[in-house]
Amino acid sequence: MTKPLIKSISIGYSPCPNDTFIFYGLTHGKIDLPGTELATPVLEDVETLNGWALEHRLDVTKLSYHALGHVLDEYCVLSSGSALGRGCGPLLVARSPLDLGTPERYRIAIPGRLTTAALLFRLFLPGCTELVEMRFDTIMAAVQQGQVDAGVIIHESRFTYRQEGLICLQDLGRWWEQDTGYPIPLGCIAARRSLGRERIAAIDQAIRASIDWAFAHPEQCLPYIREHAQELEERVIQDHIGLYVNDFSRELGPAGMAAIAAFLQRGRDAGILPHSSRALGSE
Repeated sequence: MTKPLIKSISIGYSPCPNDTFIFYGLTHGKIDLPGTELATPVLEDVETLNGWALEHRLDVTKLSYHALGHVLDEYCVLSSGSALGRGCGPLLVARSPLDLGTPERYRIAIPGRLTTAALLFRLFLPGCTELVEMRFDTIMAAVQQGQVDAGVIIHESRFTYRQEGLICLQDLGRWWEQDTGYPIPLGCIAARRSLGRERIAAIDQAIRASIDWAFAHPEQCLPYIREHAQELEERVIQDHIGLYVNDFSRELGPAGMAAIAAFLQRGRDAGILPHSSRALGSE
């Protein structure tokens, strides 16, 4: 009998607790992926992964939905592994209140040009043109030190900005939800279309199984999560996972896909994203 072809695929995701929680089972031998072996995963800041997607470097990768809008010809979105929901969007924070009616006066830090946070902020305040790109974990300090007037924060910073003496000027996710009625799509797992529908479906199923395994064995995932987390406080880690890993992470479904389509269309209408006729999923 001929053995099935074993194909090694490259994979990258962020070191944030939601991603390490989702992928622990798959990358630590708890989940089978017949006919495919995973190369050693690469853990990088999501903006680094966004940039790599423009170069088509990885087969399977975490992406901001903003970045997905630029690479749909090459990548499709998987139905599992996403960060998408309500009450989980980026926050615009500052040291003191600002007049958002005059956005041209301010320098605003964003966590990378291709992040969903950057696109969301540009949709919210299109009149603000002085945007300063920074790594997400340096933004709060830059705001505190007065290097910028305000900053758009993501990931664990959402849970710690008050401890740093900052205030929230606008919950951008809440603005999106109130303006559109949709949950906010933050990040997805995308796969190279060239992998083929059958292999993409198998990877999708394996990620879903990895999520189920993590929920069944959370204590086994914790050392790996803590190894890569920016914030080591147990409460922050658990709050992060609880907020960003939800039913949409397991299966986007029609509601999740509709939210993604609406987000990408808003970006296209604003002239920020290129128009595309490609389907979100594999074809």
